[in-house]
Amino acid sequence: MLRYAAIDVGSNAVRLLIADISRQDGKYKYKKNTLIRVPLRLGDDAFLDQYISDKKAGDLIKTMVSFKNLMDVYHVSEYLACATSAMREARNGQDIVKLIKQETDLTLEIIEGQREANIIYANHIEEDLDENKTYLYIDVGGGSTELSVFVKGVPEASRSFNIGTIRMLDNQDKEETWEEMKEWVKDNTKANKHLAAIGTGGNINKLFRMSDEKDGAPMSLQKLNSLYNKLISYSLKERINILGLNPDRADVIIPASEIYLTLMKWAGIKQIYVPKVGMADGIIKLLIEEKLA
Repeated sequence: MLRYAAIDVGSNAVRLLIADISRQDGKYKYKKNTLIRVPLRLGDDAFLDQYISDKKAGDLIKTMVSFKNLMDVYHVSEYLACATSAMREARNGQDIVKLIKQETDLTLEIIEGQREANIIYANHIEEDLDENKTYLYIDVGGGSTELSVFVKGVPEASRSFNIGTIRMLDNQDKEETWEEMKEWVKDNTKANKHLAAIGTGGNINKLFRMSDEKDGAPMSLQKLNSLYNKLISYSLKERINILGLNPDRADVIIPASEIYLTLMKWAGIKQIYVPKVGMADGIIKLLIEEKLA
């Protein structure tokens, strides 16, 4: 049994996905074996101070040591570890990478926004959708939002913007970045009618589960809007106690909803498909493409 691992060091959480790789009908497939998510919130330090504190760096190193031990126990043969927005912006990002290498022998790669987008698109969601439609692909993270426009299954344009949930909670999102994003969306979607959105990231997955839509069916803009209105009618405490949201989901889900809603309105999109995959899945797909294809 081949086992691959993906480590995603995000601005909100750090994830380890261990996947079993099998071959069926001449194609390689993967099945999620184990997924562990640790809500470290590196973005709180990185976006406010451009520096990751000793405490958070220590927690990240401990997390990576645990991940390495699990990978050994599961006999993982290939892995890829990527860090995104928070580590990109922290002045001591590379120092932490060195410490992780010393302590765990794991190589953590701090990736640029474009590579982050490419890894997310390695999931090839568009293959399962109507190829006559045009899709705006939206991935919302703690520190950045990755956007891509797919026309007839081909990515025509993509861009990463420094707008994310942790950044918004910390009031570190800039007016001009929102303006830039609006202009980019308008420019890259105006030629296309019949647009739909594809949403990835932990928050849209949670929103989709709350919508009670059937898997594979799209969620309407109207539904997303009413979920958002419901969420903001509760206090943070109530979102945790009454709605049963995890404490580290209950706050970020509000700015995430705002990003998805804003982008859909700008592009005149009425429906969003939520395929329940993200960065870690993209890493596994990328490993399969690189090592086995």
